[in-house]
Amino acid sequence: MAIASPGPRLTGALLISSAVVVTVAFAGLGSAFDYPDVLGEPAGQVLAEFSAQPWLVGSLFALLALGAAMLAPIALGTARLAGPSRWSAAAAATGIAAALVQLVGLARWPLLVPSLAATANDQGASVADRTSAAETFTWLNTVLGQGLGETCGYLLTAAWTVLILVALRRRLALPRVFAAVGLVSAVLILAGLLVPLGVPGADATNFAGFLLWSAWIVWFGVLVWRGVFRAPAPAPGPTAQPLPA
Repeated sequence: MAIASPGPRLTGALLISSAVVVTVAFAGLGSAFDYPDVLGEPAGQVLAEFSAQPWLVGSLFALLALGAAMLAPIALGTARLAGPSRWSAAAAATGIAAALVQLVGLARWPLLVPSLAATANDQGASVADRTSAAETFTWLNTVLGQGLGETCGYLLTAAWTVLILVALRRRLALPRVFAAVGLVSAVLILAGLLVPLGVPGADATNFAGFLLWSAWIVWFGVLVWRGVFRAPAPAPGPTAQPLPA
């Protein structure tokens, strides 16, 4: 059974809304939780910071996960704009995969971390239990956070950006600056793959890439909302001439 995709107006609204939701959630986490810099602290310290405001921090991570998940319907809607082709199909599949891995990676914060933080900061718990909670958090952060949500998320988000631009370009005339900004942001996002290797400046480059990508997503949404990416009506064919009597 075919999956219904949103129309142009809804797709434009989703593009703009997703960027706003992610930006608000990220800014809130930076203020309340010192995220993402806090992840550089020992696990016990991170869990202690989380326990200070568990409902607020957990809710902000849930909001961030929602913003990431919105890429799935966006991928379907933008692929619909590009028309049926192997490029649009690849873009849709890649966008859905990007949304899924980021959703799973971020969902650990509101779903799993609260209980780990409570145990790690429970003075009545045994040392073994507190240590186990910190070790489980570290494992989740490595596998679901760095491995799935970040590494796979960076790769798939950049790939979706390139694929949807190619798919749209094969059908419509894209504004050159719009296409260039999208491609540059994708390249900068890929710098996040170098962060685990300790490459200097990779984290800052990745962050700049996501800032540029968020602005590009809003621009994309405005263009879609205004109908810029609708295919032009086909030119009328020659008028048939009556046959001689």
